[in-house]
Amino acid sequence: MAATVLVIDDDALVRDSISAYLEDCDYVMLTAASAAAGLDLLDETQVDAVICDLKMPGMSGIELLALVKARHPELPVIVVSGAGVMEDVVQALRLGADDYLVKPILDLAVLSHALRKALQRTQLEQENCAYREYLEKTNGELKRGLDELRADQQAGRQAQLRMLPEPLDFHGLHCNHSITPSLLLSGDFLDYFPLDDDRLAFYIADVSGHGASSAFVTVLLKNVTYRLKRNFRRGSSDDVIHPAQVLQRINAELHASELDKHLTMFYGLICRKTNTLYYSVGGHFPMPVMLTPGNIQYLQGRAMPVGLFREAEYEEYRIPLEQDFALLLFSDGILEIMPEPTLNNKEDALLAAAVESKGDIFRIAEALGVSDKAEVPDDIAMVSIARGAL
Repeated sequence: MAATVLVIDDDALVRDSISAYLEDCDYVMLTAASAAAGLDLLDETQVDAVICDLKMPGMSGIELLALVKARHPELPVIVVSGAGVMEDVVQALRLGADDYLVKPILDLAVLSHALRKALQRTQLEQENCAYREYLEKTNGELKRGLDELRADQQAGRQAQLRMLPEPLDFHGLHCNHSITPSLLLSGDFLDYFPLDDDRLAFYIADVSGHGASSAFVTVLLKNVTYRLKRNFRRGSSDDVIHPAQVLQRINAELHASELDKHLTMFYGLICRKTNTLYYSVGGHFPMPVMLTPGNIQYLQGRAMPVGLFREAEYEEYRIPLEQDFALLLFSDGILEIMPEPTLNNKEDALLAAAVESKGDIFRIAEALGVSDKAEVPDDIAMVSIARGAL
């Protein structure tokens, strides 16, 4: 669409020659013989640029420029002045004139070039202004979206915290835990619960990935273990007392959910009657630590992560328990914050911290600096199942 240009000049010859030349350059031209007439046209018509003389009878070009910029601050104005009035030119530029040309204009192509540049500059400023408005609107929408997401995450965090167990004392077995999330929502999860007067079940799991999608899997995990516990108490299924079968059930549930998530998991069961720990491992690392008076070691066992392969199989292990012991379970986030250079060094340091703390996970966290870090690179979960004194 052609730009509309208003030429204001009391000299008819100059006014008409400029108008004729710019019409040939495909501009829509308007003309006015005085500043007052030019202002009337500006009030009545949409104009894209103004070319005005500085020296006119009545209202001067300087006064006209001041009024135009006050009413239409974005409108480009090119001033034309005779030689010897440079003070007026300087004042005009200070008032916002986009360019100035000295009369007589011997080559009107110079005027056409100045006009084109002024219009391009104004268009760019308008586009920048529109883009800024768009960004402000988008940023406002994004902030509202982030506020909603943050509120949802806070609600999710509260729901996740409510799913975690309270410290438990089960016939001399003391159960406690700690979770330090890397994000508001944790992909690590844990639980411990009595099945009857004789058996205590517990587990720790680390879901692949971070954030809400991983935290959602912890809800599924809690639901599956709750159903297994309910079925056992109803007498309809005893899967929950067989660790390998528990991992197989969770593996099947994850594949059926089609969430494209997997997890590492350690599931254990302590039987008071036989004083035995039964457990199964689904790719979990590091392995749990067994601390007894005079000895400390990692439990043995290995298998594929849960939910990775549909036909994965899991093995059940069993070990007799000493009268006094502490079984410590960790997610792999604990290793990521340790400064030791190699994995073997980290595992040795974790054993040393467990011995020094006598199996107290909160002292271990303090010794390894978990609480000193404002942010951790990965979720850190810890569980302790302990009996007696070490």
